[in-house]
Amino acid sequence: MTLSAAPRISCEVIETRADVARIFNIQRYSLNDGRGIRTVVFFKGCPHTCPWCANPESISPKIETVRRESKCLHCAPCLRDAEECPSGAFEHIGRDVTLEELEREVMKDEVFFRSSGGGVTLSGGEVLMQAPFATALLQRLRRWGIHTAIETAGDAPLSRLLPLAKQCDEVLFDLKIMDAEQAKTVVKMNLPRVLDNFLRLAEEGINVIPRVPLIPGFTLSEANMNRVLAFLIPSGIRQLHLLPFHQYGEPKYRLLGHEWTMNQVAVPTEEEIATLRQMAERAGFLVTLGG
Repeated sequence: MTLSAAPRISCEVIETRADVARIFNIQRYSLNDGRGIRTVVFFKGCPHTCPWCANPESISPKIETVRRESKCLHCAPCLRDAEECPSGAFEHIGRDVTLEELEREVMKDEVFFRSSGGGVTLSGGEVLMQAPFATALLQRLRRWGIHTAIETAGDAPLSRLLPLAKQCDEVLFDLKIMDAEQAKTVVKMNLPRVLDNFLRLAEEGINVIPRVPLIPGFTLSEANMNRVLAFLIPSGIRQLHLLPFHQYGEPKYRLLGHEWTMNQVAVPTEEEIATLRQMAERAGFLVTLGG
């Protein structure tokens, strides 16, 4: 099979609706995407080209069909149809849901939200690519008194980000490569816009929590951490989540037929993580590993 890079789409041009969204997973009982026990909704589509992305199935906004060899009965002839496949070897990644459907689905977990102080987190992909729907969904959940959060890289017009962020109790905001030219080249990110958006959310009094993925060769360096801290200190924010690189996404790349270019990259050592953590703590930050 020929390996290819995953397709990308601009965050500026995707068509968005307020009544239908495309998602690819709902993860229940999560403890790492906001406070308490959470249900995480993963939206499909991402404009960035992060080589370390652990969710390659989130990148394309299209519904994709994959075949799992372990389930395949090697039928002859093969219909290559997820609806007709007798073993479930062929399956779709991605589905369209309405506001009402998704609201009912996540509210099945209300008892866990109430008992743990948890709630619903919208992730991706990049949730800003479907901001009208996400904003409308969080408005509905807040009427139920549900704690709400999003995970985002913040790289979109403020007119798209701010209304959504105002419906959140927490905005988990990724700060990645802090060199503007490298961010543009490596991950196709408009870093000046990202940083301006972060500061605007903070000025609005929104509970924005910065997160830094620790990626060898990209962000796992004292230089990048110094840039993160220099940016955050004037904002007055003193929380910081560190997200160490891992290899858990590799099987997904094989399943999709995409190349995993990070296969030879070692996960950060405890010493490397401790060095960056201590830098942040010495600067006055409350550091959470993971989150």
